[in-house]
Amino acid sequence: MVRAESERIDQLFKEAATTGMSRRQLMQRGAALGIGATALSVAFVQKAHEAVAQGAENPLAVDPEAPLDVVIFKGGYGDDYALDNNTRYTALYPNATITYAGTQRLLEQYQARFVDGNPPDILDNSGAGNFNNTTLVNEGQLADLAPLMAAEAYGQPGVSFADSLVEGTQTDGQYNGVQHVLNYVYNVTGIWYNQALFDANGWTYPTTWDEMLTLCQTIKDSGLAPWTYQGQYPQYMGMVLYQLVWKNGGWEAILKLDNLAEDAWSQDPMRKSLEAIAALWDNGYILDGTAALSHTESQSEWLQGKAAFIPCGSWLANEMKDLLASLPDFQMTVKAIPALVAEDALPQTAIQAAAGETFIVPSQGKNVAGGMEYLRLLFSKEAAEFFAENVLSLTAVKGAGEGKDFGSAFNSALAADAAAGSDKFSGPLFTGWYSLLEEEHKNQIGLLMTGEASVDDVITTMQDLVNEVRDDDSIPKFTRQAPGAVASPVASPEATPAG
Repeated sequence: MVRAESERIDQLFKEAATTGMSRRQLMQRGAALGIGATALSVAFVQKAHEAVAQGAENPLAVDPEAPLDVVIFKGGYGDDYALDNNTRYTALYPNATITYAGTQRLLEQYQARFVDGNPPDILDNSGAGNFNNTTLVNEGQLADLAPLMAAEAYGQPGVSFADSLVEGTQTDGQYNGVQHVLNYVYNVTGIWYNQALFDANGWTYPTTWDEMLTLCQTIKDSGLAPWTYQGQYPQYMGMVLYQLVWKNGGWEAILKLDNLAEDAWSQDPMRKSLEAIAALWDNGYILDGTAALSHTESQSEWLQGKAAFIPCGSWLANEMKDLLASLPDFQMTVKAIPALVAEDALPQTAIQAAAGETFIVPSQGKNVAGGMEYLRLLFSKEAAEFFAENVLSLTAVKGAGEGKDFGSAFNSALAADAAAGSDKFSGPLFTGWYSLLEEEHKNQIGLLMTGEASVDDVITTMQDLVNEVRDDDSIPKFTRQAPGAVASPVASPEATPAG
């Protein structure tokens, strides 16, 4: 027996709410269900009136009884903030069951589910071994977050979700003008040291790389290793490398890297910057055994006073909070990377400061609307203030964490961000766009920092690979543009497909 048309319409809109259909997809599905165009038009008007009546309580038309599958990268920020948000979600939808996993290395655990068309509803796609967001976008695996961006921000009547976020923080999550990825945490990335140690020895943080090398020799002569880094993850030294390139050569140098220029890696700012970080190895300024250390092992060595400097983002304090609690006199402090030379294109105070910790809603999830609602709650001021207090880091939510004092690490990150003014850098984008380059740049930096590759070796290997990627028509290309008038605290360039 054929079901009444009204029942088919109810089925259609329930499917739309659960799967996040576009209007075009909804029309196509309606036709497949045998719903006439006139009836569907009337239904659109009726549903719009229902949505207005529903108001801000459920602007994404979430099925209040639909289960939600949540996967969170449990790394430097832990996952207490996500568990807190789970409580927020279930308070609004008490009949919805949340399946939750706080874990690491998402790709190897969840790739099969994406392939099978049964991914989680929401993922914090961060950390080592995560999915490549660009690949997921190219495969049509990520939902269009336009409904979320247009929805009212949770707890802020009359303010859209998009307007509740710090300007510029979500730019690199847009692909061809479509928001597919959201960045939650606002990070300041620089060089960390113990201010108490420096004060005790009369050391001053250097403002040029020559001063850095001079200070390193002084520190080495005192019996302390000047540097360590997260040896198993050499991309941490990339944080230093690319900031040196950016400061020395300006945006032109970074655009060459991201836009696959013929001299991306042979350009002068890159060569000089590679020589600068290689000097740390060449002069014996790196803690013995660093290359074998994990991120937490190297950070523990640093906290225990075995090295003076370590590169990292502002998640460092929370990631090491247990050990830090036993070191009450340790004054964890971050500063901007020293200038390569005094005549750099950008001031020494310029810094890498941008949003990260990327969240995605898979398009094939069973509860797309619920995944977006989870993000609407997570990006609320209420949730962001919980995060700031418990993780000692800022988020991309406007106004969250203002006036807070959570110790030297938090305060120094705020000070470094303020000192940079509008001279902020979100990091290179090629590492997220092109998986071949992402993997090889890590390998080459690791080889350089252990003396197994020379600067010329790195330049040749990386430039050859850049040329290969650029000339491969099967690889989708993207173009980065220099930032325009983007409001503080992030001056993040736009990324658009090149063809």
